[in-house]
Amino acid sequence: MGSLRIVVVNSIIEADQEDDEQLSAQAVRGRALRIGLLEAGYDIVASLPADIFLPERIAQLQPDMIIVDAESDARDVLEHIVIATRDERRPIVLFTEDEKRSSMEAAMAAGVSAYIVAGLQTARVKPVLEVAMARFNQEQKLLTELSDTRLKLADRKIIDRAKGLLMARQNLSEEQAYQKLRQLAMNKNIKLADVAQRIVDVEDLL
Repeated sequence: MGSLRIVVVNSIIEADQEDDEQLSAQAVRGRALRIGLLEAGYDIVASLPADIFLPERIAQLQPDMIIVDAESDARDVLEHIVIATRDERRPIVLFTEDEKRSSMEAAMAAGVSAYIVAGLQTARVKPVLEVAMARFNQEQKLLTELSDTRLKLADRKIIDRAKGLLMARQNLSEEQAYQKLRQLAMNKNIKLADVAQRIVDVEDLL
């Protein structure tokens, strides 16, 4: 767990901007975050601004987790991150000062695993990240199971359709049609559903 590769997404603050009160608070929070990550043994591979190049940079760096450090309205930042993680999901942790329920709901809908409002203490960074990782892994497991179930259902439909075609064409019982499909699959050393799909494809061509 310690060697997680992390990309931090934040507003890059120039030295001459640190006089601004809001930016100064963000700089302090950003430092607390970095210290917390380093003390917990995480590997910060980059600190990136939330801009149009973000998806490209994340694709190049392939981090295990993305941490967003956003002062208030994080919607623009989230838009870039959603694009960046659309094809390859990753756990996203958002540290913000935005307490609005609508913002939190929008963030969760966008795929944020943990939404942490205010009070970024260095000591809290590690447990927050561990919970976010566990939650993300659980969600991925559920999505995979759902996808597998859908796939099995689709396979069953195509096998039933192929059986029906064999029964009609060759005057077979349902059991005989199923055994014929199995025999074809074994002979060709491919999955039952793939044999069924070929039979259905041929029928559709004719």
